[in-house]
Amino acid sequence: MKGPAYTLKDLFGMRKEMSAGLYITDFLFRKLFRQNAGVKWAIHHTSTIHNPEKITRGKNVFPGDSPGVYINAVNGVTIGDYTNIGPNVGIISSNHDFINNDEHIRKEPIIIGRFCWMGMGAVILPGVQLADFTIVGAGAIVTKSFLQGCCVIAGNPARIIKYLNREECDAFAQTRG
Repeated sequence: MKGPAYTLKDLFGMRKEMSAGLYITDFLFRKLFRQNAGVKWAIHHTSTIHNPEKITRGKNVFPGDSPGVYINAVNGVTIGDYTNIGPNVGIISSNHDFINNDEHIRKEPIIIGRFCWMGMGAVILPGVQLADFTIVGAGAIVTKSFLQGCCVIAGNPARIIKYLNREECDAFAQTRG
């Protein structure tokens, strides 16, 4: 039997794994105080998202629902299905001009594949592409693309520290449709 909390979450389209407190503080900060007002999904009140209209997100992806996330999507950010972004992660698609800090440098958008995971405090820099099943270790600074996927990257600058079994990754992806 479904409890009242489950029914209320269904009624208001809330994610079952998130607390009601997230939605209450999201309403206060995003709707009343207008912090991150352009974001179309619930985010943590300590997260900051610039240019949310330039974020393309896949199924079950809610950038900024973890505390302290910073996303600068000036040049665009694409995040694939079922990708998780941990606390205090920075995704920075643009840098300032070295001379004129009022201007942003044009760069390719950041593209993050499906089933990726960014650990706490990781930073993804402009123009980076991460293929499916790329796990970014806590505190990693990702300065270049990792197009092969099915790997764990860590360090500063990030490098591959482990490969994942591609067949297991593909089989798991099939279960999610």
